[in-house]
Order: sequence, then structure tokens, then C-alpha cells
Amino acid sequence: MEFKSKDFTDAKRVLKIRGLTVGLAGRPNADPVLRGIDLDIRAGETHCLVGESGSGKSVTSLTAMGLLPKDALEIQGGSIDLEGIEITQAKPAQMRALRARRIAMIFQEPMTALNPVLRVGEQIEEVLNMHSDLSRAEAKARTIDMMEQVHLPDVERIYAAFPHQLSGGQRQRIMIAMALILDPDLLIADEPTTALDVTTQLQILKLISEMQERHGTAVLFITHDMGVVAEIADTVSVMQKGRIVESAPIRQLLTAPKEDYTRKLLQAVPNLDPRAPRAPAEARDVITVDGLEMTYGGGGFFRASQGVRAAQDVNFTIQPGRTLGIVGESGSGKSTVARAIMRLIDPTAGKVTVAGTEIAQLSRRQLQPHRKHFQIVFQDPYRSLNPRWTVARSLCEGPINFGTSRADAMEHAAELMELVDLPRDALDRYPHQFSGGQRQRIAIARAVAMKPDLLVADEAVSALDVSVQAQVLDLLDDVQEKFGIAMLFITHDLRVAAQICDEVLVMQKGVVVEHGPAGEVLAAPRHDYTRNLIEAAPGRHWDFANFRALDRTTPVTGATL
Repeated sequence: MEFKSKDFTDAKRVLKIRGLTVGLAGRPNADPVLRGIDLDIRAGETHCLVGESGSGKSVTSLTAMGLLPKDALEIQGGSIDLEGIEITQAKPAQMRALRARRIAMIFQEPMTALNPVLRVGEQIEEVLNMHSDLSRAEAKARTIDMMEQVHLPDVERIYAAFPHQLSGGQRQRIMIAMALILDPDLLIADEPTTALDVTTQLQILKLISEMQERHGTAVLFITHDMGVVAEIADTVSVMQKGRIVESAPIRQLLTAPKEDYTRKLLQAVPNLDPRAPRAPAEARDVITVDGLEMTYGGGGFFRASQGVRAAQDVNFTIQPGRTLGIVGESGSGKSTVARAIMRLIDPTAGKVTVAGTEIAQLSRRQLQPHRKHFQIVFQDPYRSLNPRWTVARSLCEGPINFGTSRADAMEHAAELMELVDLPRDALDRYPHQFSGGQRQRIAIARAVAMKPDLLVADEAVSALDVSVQAQVLDLLDDVQEKFGIAMLFITHDLRVAAQICDEVLVMQKGVVVEHGPAGEVLAAPRHDYTRNLIEAAPGRHWDFANFRALDRTTPVTGATL
């Protein structure tokens, strides 16, 4: 594998952090959130800050930007030197002048960072209007030029578009253009690709690297994905519980990590080696999907239109104890298929047979008795769990609705908590009192409470840290083995699919382009689109568990900007 090996020793130091300590505002005796952080970043260098949720990565970036939440967190010690400017002592007006011109930031979720009621071109121009003396015509010309630099198509149309009219990748490109339009010395990228599918992620990573090369920008890249780190980093710092526990050049960190925590993070990264195929627990089909189609829109009273075909002629079966993965980019139709099977939407055509009953044409009333046979785990457990209900109420609701006594439902709920490695006495807590990984465990317990024949997991681990992700994947595997459940697993990450799926079905623009055993699809893909997905998987050339490079010789067409 090729590592970035440029020596930055003689490069200009852009950011110098020494002894940075951040704690809860007004509570000097409470445990600090950041504990004596030391960090250096030089011009042209990409320094990756990695660690699990809660390790302090984002607090470090917000502190450097002067964006700590007021009355919640405060700097309690240390210094942040941005090319001679002491950030910890800077006044609000001085920080406003520094942002965008000297230091800029790309946030994780552009839809919440962009103003939904302003056109994106106007939002980029706003940076120029605040920090330069360019005329209106000059500002627009500069904006158009920067939009072209970040490879946005049809820039005149996108310039006049609102954020909701753009894809996730296009919105992230707008954020990059906004951050770099004044050529800042330091760019902070806080999980900018976590919510993107793998091909769009690859494009964004290439784009940041290209823009960095063009402008000589220092980059502080925050991520929990060691696969991404392997692709882009020059140097790496690993954070745990508010401390930096290890810092090293990328080659040294990946080949000879010193700390147990670093080794744990590396070994949690999924790879593309598919699991050993499993025989069905029983010789029957739990679910049969035959000719499933879903079309959105279509002809109305005043117009004739064929609508958007989100899924076309989808066919598959799943047996007890087996997992079928549906993979593809955003917009490929995979989640549409999952929602149609769950009857959260009504399919336009086709048959869906679950546990011997054809459910695609049933009315909502007719469907109700059959819902216990198929359950779903969503991507965001915080949104799928009622925040006003205790865990006990969430776990008991389904069984009680189907005739189980309250006492039996409570006992079953306690057993489920143990099954997902949570304490029984946590039943009286509320969702906000748990971590993201724990909430997902509760969501899995709620789904399993109904003793379903089919479990649908729709991007159920994509929002989790890699170490928590590995734990949840192991949990799904254990649950499936114990209860013989058939599982439909929706994901955009082929690395995850390799760890849990027996078969893989690849979708592109609503069409199934490849379907077969996971070992065949991932080891010898037949379709160019599948090969592009595999090539885009971050860290695909690395065996993280054994700290060594892999020889990946699968021919690919390559993802392009």
C-alpha cells in the first residue's frame, strides 16, 4: 500500500495547541472534557484526529474555532496559537474576523449548517461580503469559480438552488466551497463524510485533498473511521476520554500502534473479506419478494407522467438464520425496498410473502395481525424511540398489544435487556440517558420482543463508531443465531455487508445489477457498479486487525469526480 510520506518538519506551523483543558462552565471541580491537549499542524499537512464518540474530538475543533457553547463549556487552561494569534484570548469580534479568512470549518451535516431559506450561491457570497471589498459582480464571479473548482455540475443552476434541492454530496461540496473561498490557512473538517455513501465519500475525500494541494491549506480532519484515516492522513492523533493517547505518522500508527486503545480502534474496522456462508436454519423461505416495484409521483389530473421508478422488478428470498444485504449508493432504491416490505409505503406492483402470507395487497386493517412477523431497526434509534417513554414501556408495547400480560411482558423485557448486554435495572430509564450504541441495542431488543420471523435493519449501524458498530454487528449475529431470524440488512458500506451478509444484492437507480453469495459478489464482482463500490471502500487495501497491507487485485473502473 502507498502511504503519504511527505516530511512536514520544515513547513510553516499553522496551529500549535499546548496543554488545552476544557471543562464544564462554572464547575471547576468537575472532570474536564479535554485534559491537556497538545497538537501541531503544519502547512499542507493533513492531521487526523480519531477516537470514539465522547472522546473530545469535536470539542477540540470547536475550541479552536472559538465556538464552544456559551455557558456550557469553557477553556480552563492551555493555549491555541494560530500563526501568532492566541485564540484563547481573542475577543468575539477578532474571532469573527479570523473565521473564513484564517481558519474555516466543514461540519458533519451540511443540511443543518446551511440556511434552508437562502440560495446556496448567496450563502457562499455572504462570506465574501463579510470579509472582502469585492463588488457584487466580482463576488458572484468568485463564487461561480469556486463552485467549479469543487466540481459541481451546472453551476449556474446550483448557484440559484436551495439546499433541499441538492444531494448530500452536492451540499457538502457547497460547504467546502464556502470554507475555502477565502483561502484560509487552516481547514477543520468535522466528520464531513460520515453521512455519505462510500462513492460520494471517496469523491469528497479526493476533493479536499485536491483543494489542499491547490491552496496549500493545513487540514485537521476529525473522524472515527480508521479506513478514512488510512486514505488521507499524513499524521494521526488518537483521543480517548479527553486525552491524546497516541500521536504518530500514518505509517507508524497503522503498522506499529503502541496503545491498546489504538489497536482496539484498528481491529474494529470491518474489512471486505466476506463471512463464511451459513446453511439455512430451516428449509423454507421466510420472505419471498417477486417483481416488487415502487414508482413515486406519476400522472395527476392536469399532467401525464410516468413518475420516478425507485425500484424495478426486485426479486429475492431469505431463509431462517440467513442474511441478505441490499447495498448501493443513496438514491439506489435500497431503503425504498425495505419500506415497501415493511408496508411503510405501498408498493406499486409485485408480491411480498412473509411467513406464508402475501402482504403487499393487504389493507392496513388486514395487515395488523401479521406485523409481529416482521420488525425493523432504523438508522437513528433516538428518533425511533419515544423520548417520553421509559425503555420498559417501549419494549412492552408490542407484546401487550398482541395479548401478552403486562407481568409477562415486563419479564420478557428484562430478559431482552440481558440479551443485548444492558442491565435489567435500566428499564426505568429514558432514551436520552443512554449512548447511541446503547440506544441501538434497545431498538434491536424492541424489534426482537415480537419474536419476528424477519428483521429488517435499515442502515442500523451507519451512524455508529466503528468499535460500537462491531459490537452491534456481533449482537445482531448472536440474536439471529439464537432465534433463527431471517434478516434483510440495508447498507451503503460493503465492508459492513461482508461482515454480516450471506448474500448480497446490489442496486443502482432502482435496478438490481448484481445478486449472489457474498463471497462471489465481493470477491469477483461482475458489474462495473459493484466494482466501483468496492474500490470506494475506505481502507480496502489494509488488514487493520493484523496491522498489515493487503494485495487487492480486483480490477475496477474507478470512481471519478
